Amino acid sequence: MQGFDLVFAMFGLVLGLAVTEVLAGFARVIKMRRKAHVGWLTPLLGLFVLIDMTTFWNTVYAHREHLHANLATLLVVLGFVGSYYLISTLIFPDDPDEWPDFDAWYDRHNRQVLGGVLGLTIALIVVTAITSAMGLTVKADTQAGPHGWVALVAGLFHIPLLVLLLIVKSRGLNVALLATEIALMLIAAFAWVV
Repeated sequence: MQGFDLVFAMFGLVLGLAVTEVLAGFARVIKMRRKAHVGWLTPLLGLFVLIDMTTFWNTVYAHREHLHANLATLLVVLGFVGSYYLISTLIFPDDPDEWPDFDAWYDRHNRQVLGGVLGLTIALIVVTAITSAMGLTVKADTQAGPHGWVALVAGLFHIPLLVLLLIVKSRGLNVALLATEIALMLIAAFAWVV
């Protein structure tokens, strides 16, 4: 087993559990939609975190040549994916019978989830800056093409939108901001296909 394989095995296992947690939440929503008011907030938050985790997974894969199997790397990876797992457990209520209004659940936990995503985003930027300063650059093959500016523009709005989501209390504005985040992430992801 090469170094990257060892790191990615741990990474994939824990991040896979986080993805499973969010998907299980969606399954509970489908089962409980007649017994509880689901609304838009919690499902949009779940979709946003799923896309964010997938983006993170892609970013780590792009850095695979620089991931060495040592304790420091494993601890950093565990910190990131462990945080995603903890975040994913807060998106949907464990027992929807106790939370008949998912919007109320969102109001109670959205800042923990969004603050966690913001913290992970900033930490990833710092780690990327450090690796770039050390001369460990990522090949541009995943970012090549005429539509690279689309991903750049979408990325520039990511942190300000997250900060707004942490500040704004209006449910309608939260729906709009989450939908905007999701749309920008999807546009950035599929700009390479066009």
